[in-house]
Amino acid sequence: MATARGKLRIYLGGAPGVGKTYSMLDEGHRRRDRGTDVVIGLVETHGRAKTAALIGDLPVVPRRTLMYRGRTLEEMDVDAVLARHPQVALVDELAHTNAPGSRNAKRWQDVDELLDAGIDVISTLNIQHLESLNDVVAKVTGITQRETVPDAVVRAAEQIELVDMTPEALRRRMLHGNVYSPSGIDAALNNYFRIGNLAALRELALLWVADRVEEGLDDYRARHGITAPWETRERVLVALTGEPEDETLVRRGARMATRLRGELLAVHVEVADGTVQSRPPALDALHGLVHDLGGSYTEITAGDVANALLAFATAENATQLIVARSRHGRLRQWLRGSLVSEILRLAGPIDVHVIATPRNQPQPLPRSPHRGQPVHMPPHRRRFAWALGTVGIALLATALSPLRTLIGLSGGLLSLLLAVVIVTVIGGARPGAAATVIAWLCGDFFFAEPIYSLRIAHAADVAALVVFFAVAALVSVLVDRLARRTLQLARARAEIETLARLAGETVDADAQSLPELLAELRRTFGLDNAAVLVREGRGWRPIITDGAAPPARPQDAQFAAEVGDGSMLTLSGPALSEEDAKMLGPFVTQLRLALERVRLQGEASTAAELAEANTLRATLLEAVSHDLRTPLHTIKAAVTSLLSPETDWDRGKTLDFYHIIDTETDRLTDVVANLLDMSRLQAGALPLTIGPTDLEAVLYNAVDSLADAGSAVAIELAEELPAVQADAGLLERAIANVMVNAQTWSPPGRAVRVRGGVVDGRVEVHIIDQGPGIPAERRAHIFQPFQHRDDAHGGRARGLGLGLAIAKGFTQIMGGDLSVDDTPGGGTTFIFSLPRYGAGEQPTTQRETQSTEEAERQEQGALP
Repeated sequence: MATARGKLRIYLGGAPGVGKTYSMLDEGHRRRDRGTDVVIGLVETHGRAKTAALIGDLPVVPRRTLMYRGRTLEEMDVDAVLARHPQVALVDELAHTNAPGSRNAKRWQDVDELLDAGIDVISTLNIQHLESLNDVVAKVTGITQRETVPDAVVRAAEQIELVDMTPEALRRRMLHGNVYSPSGIDAALNNYFRIGNLAALRELALLWVADRVEEGLDDYRARHGITAPWETRERVLVALTGEPEDETLVRRGARMATRLRGELLAVHVEVADGTVQSRPPALDALHGLVHDLGGSYTEITAGDVANALLAFATAENATQLIVARSRHGRLRQWLRGSLVSEILRLAGPIDVHVIATPRNQPQPLPRSPHRGQPVHMPPHRRRFAWALGTVGIALLATALSPLRTLIGLSGGLLSLLLAVVIVTVIGGARPGAAATVIAWLCGDFFFAEPIYSLRIAHAADVAALVVFFAVAALVSVLVDRLARRTLQLARARAEIETLARLAGETVDADAQSLPELLAELRRTFGLDNAAVLVREGRGWRPIITDGAAPPARPQDAQFAAEVGDGSMLTLSGPALSEEDAKMLGPFVTQLRLALERVRLQGEASTAAELAEANTLRATLLEAVSHDLRTPLHTIKAAVTSLLSPETDWDRGKTLDFYHIIDTETDRLTDVVANLLDMSRLQAGALPLTIGPTDLEAVLYNAVDSLADAGSAVAIELAEELPAVQADAGLLERAIANVMVNAQTWSPPGRAVRVRGGVVDGRVEVHIIDQGPGIPAERRAHIFQPFQHRDDAHGGRARGLGLGLAIAKGFTQIMGGDLSVDDTPGGGTTFIFSLPRYGAGEQPTTQRETQSTEEAERQEQGALP
């Protein structure tokens, strides 16, 4: 009988130290206490006392020793574990690379043999060792993991349990010495175990496990034939039609997904009806918006939109569906059906949200007829009314004439009166008048005795025809007046909506609102062009325009109005009616307000700049008055003493005076140089010579440029440190400025540490002091000119406060960055991040084998 394959359980963590090995050993004890035969195939404690203590009385299979290049290496003895054949084997670090000469190249291959032998295995793995995430982890941490496990091996595990810990908690564990030895804590915290790295690795682990859970759920539903969505996670699906107004749906869906802590999906269904249709241009913008909001976008083609949409929603396990309300009239929906109604009918357990999407573009104001003017109907309606009022009425009378004995003259005239009313409603007064005359003649010709003649034999028939004509004419007038009032009402409603929109809009205090307001004005009145012109010399220059080419001068436009400061609003296109001119007033007023606000904004900005300049000038004078006056007084005192005829100084004292003069002159030179550097930085006039720069030489040159006073500087650099792309002179001065700052604040006897290495594909230099640190509220201002660490506390300012500002400016113009962080244990760490020269072309040295201990040391950080 074939042996059943063993089961694999993996404890997955985001980073070393979260407690994977501890959890594995704890599970081993629980199973042993239940009577299961458990042995330790291999456990790596890395010197962690609590982990070693947890091994306790669990049986341990002795390791196999191998010699490699004069070194003794230990690996799991696979043959011994197979011979022991326990029920469960604990095997730590699934991604480990075995030493040369081992049974298998990788430990996961050893585990695979144990599983084939029917032994259950419990193992551990960090998320950075997954093959599919190797490049992502390299971008996040700057370290390429050479020990990886194929995703298929991990996904085949029966159980994957995430061992989670917040970045802050993990860093606290490290500070307490529970992860690495004290000598390695500082380097690890400042490099691999930074808050950002740990947060990113933790998120990768959580997302990977969530995807695994999702796969398991999908498999379960497929095996059990479950097609209805399970609301394990809310998924909001937005159906897009390609209209610009769909932006409202996308944003509503994003808000809903955020509130529900769910996922945003968007889909556009293209109708496959055999015709060639152009792709809606708004889809590209909607596609970008969906991705910006963190959602996914899909386009599909189908013959039945409703069924395709719901099939996609079911396949994606969507729980909410958002569709736009139909804009088609009820008649069209009744004749051709409604997509929304069909979706509601077929949706089943999916919640459907029907959202009204207002049109973004304002519609032109309808024109209402004045007294004495005819009501203008659309051309197709007028043509149909004329045909119906002439030929149609004649055909109706001809068709009714055989029935005159049954309906009589009154019945025929009533039928013709109904036709006249219909013609007037469709086409207005003129077709209605013509229809009245033709209907009167047809009534006389077909229904009044003698028939087929315009003569009238009976006086009663004459009276009936006269009344018919009067009623038909009166009805035509009343219907025309009703149509006129309807158009006037539509015009009034449009005007109210336009005024409400203008009143409700807040015109921003920048120039971006002006083009939008001008575009709305042009569309509202159906104009060809709207522009704002300003006088420039003897001519005019358009500053804002919308539509066709603007006129060269205001006199050439159909309408012109002053909107302030000599600016003119010009409108070109169809002539504006009297009521249009009245409606134009609010737009002109709003434009004047917008232009005035832009002007006030400019004045306020100028005033703010002047106030800032005055503050800077006052600060500069205060700082310079001290930093210039003090050395000048010292120099003056030394020179006066030397020139005094009353005292004959010996050579030693004279040299002391000369040394004082030299030192204070250098101090003045530094002050002036810093002021000139800051001036050049702010003016953008600093010359640069960017090229490959030896960072090690720059660091030692910077140390040599420091004064003798102050703390010592200890430099530790990674091996084979690549060249950086920088200006050597500026980089040296920037680093020297930060070193001086670190020396100033370091306690006596504590050296300033400088470390250099590669992190996240860039070269980083860490300048570390163990001084008082920088308060959190001062971090935002520390790189500004004339700022000091202790300004907020009334402390004594040291120097002009330009050193860090100049260092930041020099670094940024070279394509780098300078940031600040806390030093573990107290103090401040300044971090220079510099671009590598020829990134990706530097040779790398790869070891033939890498022990677990070496891998752990690599994970502590790229910096020494």
